Amino acid sequence: MFDFIKKLFGNNSEEMKEIIESGAVIIDVRTPGEFSGGHAAKAVNIPLDTLDNNISKIKGFKKPIVLCCASGMRSARAKGFLQGKGVENLHDAGAWSNIR
Repeated sequence: MFDFIKKLFGNNSEEMKEIIESGAVIIDVRTPGEFSGGHAAKAVNIPLDTLDNNISKIKGFKKPIVLCCASGMRSARAKGFLQGKGVENLHDAGAWSNIR
């Protein structure tokens, strides 16, 4: 039962760890100020409101993409937006602290 709830409301941290270790690009969609206050190792900062201007760059990664933010709200919005733009292999880690 607990595993079902974890899958429903949160990301499987072991699965996310494997995705990151396989070479995924971590995109932190918080503001530059938030990012400078702390972020996951090797994360790149592409704020949510600049995603549209960075579609080519994001599609060019050609690797799995892990999205994160402060709480999971913006990363979920980013995932939906990017999927709508045809970006594939997206993973929402929620809060950046989940993957540091």
